[in-house]
Amino acid sequence: MTDSSPAPSSDGLGAAPDVKRMPPGRVLAVLTGLYIAQAIPIYLFIAALPAIFREQGVSRTMIGAIGVLLIPWILKFLWAPIVDRYQLSRLGRRRSWILPMQATIIGLILVMSQLSPLDDFFIIFGIACLVALAASTQDIATDGYAVEVLTPAQRAYGNAIQGGSIAAGVLIGSAFALILYDNFGWQVTMFSIAALAGLAALPICLMQEKSAPEESDRAGKDRPSLMAFLRRPDSLQVLAFALLYRCSEGFVKPMEQPFLVDQGLSLSLVGLTSGASAATVGLGGSLLAAFVIRKYGLFTCLYGLGLARTLCFAGFALAAASQTTTAAVLIGLAFFNTVIRYMEVVGLYSLYMGASSRNQPATDFTILSCAQLIIYMLASMVSGVLADWVGYAPLFTFATVLSLVGLIWCMRQIPQNHPAYAGTSS
Repeated sequence: MTDSSPAPSSDGLGAAPDVKRMPPGRVLAVLTGLYIAQAIPIYLFIAALPAIFREQGVSRTMIGAIGVLLIPWILKFLWAPIVDRYQLSRLGRRRSWILPMQATIIGLILVMSQLSPLDDFFIIFGIACLVALAASTQDIATDGYAVEVLTPAQRAYGNAIQGGSIAAGVLIGSAFALILYDNFGWQVTMFSIAALAGLAALPICLMQEKSAPEESDRAGKDRPSLMAFLRRPDSLQVLAFALLYRCSEGFVKPMEQPFLVDQGLSLSLVGLTSGASAATVGLGGSLLAAFVIRKYGLFTCLYGLGLARTLCFAGFALAAASQTTTAAVLIGLAFFNTVIRYMEVVGLYSLYMGASSRNQPATDFTILSCAQLIIYMLASMVSGVLADWVGYAPLFTFATVLSLVGLIWCMRQIPQNHPAYAGTSS
């Protein structure tokens, strides 16, 4: 691959000048295919395979190790500068990574089709780790392409597609895969998932991009890197925003299902609330967020979502303190929380795109998206300890206060006149 480091613009923000402008419909079609293509195999591994392994008699201890697959998604910011910096000039800056990674994923799933989920567990686990690495790398390139090709006015809809791809990944990679396995067995399931991932990726043929200029002799300080992000004047403020805006959710969402169970809801009802129904509600939330951003602006959307989230957490705290909360209220709170979370993803990813530099959009976006994931996981690890120590009501109350305080601080750090918000409303 060749070294490609396009020169930064005067403001350092926005779409890269080396990307062709495509019609909006074509842009959204390409992003839809790319995000669904990488979502299908991920949910196959983290949602469907654990159930299949258990049905085959694999121990719960071994199945629990599948959580390791999330590590590349947390640490992908470490190699994001490589994705920004190198390319195969004939393919283009992003296709140089997307095509080989997607081909690798499909090939590995086809290899899995020839293995036994019980007898070859460790081989399959190793393949799963490689798939996670390839998918997270592809995600870096796809996000970088989205930052480059989406105009500020298109970002909300582009990020709503990510919410839709998650729903598609859940339905195809998890629910549909389990139905296939239950009726046709392991080999047909793996072949089918590989084929569907390949079909979803076909819109890559519609991609248009120019190769970034080769500048291997560029000064090191101008090359895509983690330090280049940190040297930007507003980098720490944006990074702090990414860390703190959703921090409170890590104390609530991981405890949501245990709380519903402890409140007396059946496992079937809890599964329905957090399964396909949640995916449908989340997809609606993603589209709603895109509309709100275009109508009222990104700043207003994020502020409103933060306040709505605070009210939702307060509702959980009141429900935990009460002994008479009905199942309908609990399910309503869970759905409300799901809608807010999907809407926040659209809003925050739009902000991260606006805050990404032209020189290294994939790196900047990946750093910010990983930051919020890392802080969420750290908070989720603490949430169970706090729930056992002080109970649900104090835990949810703490999250409510943290949500409000964090919201006010974040919106002051990135005020309404920040260039990352520019052009997001009609």
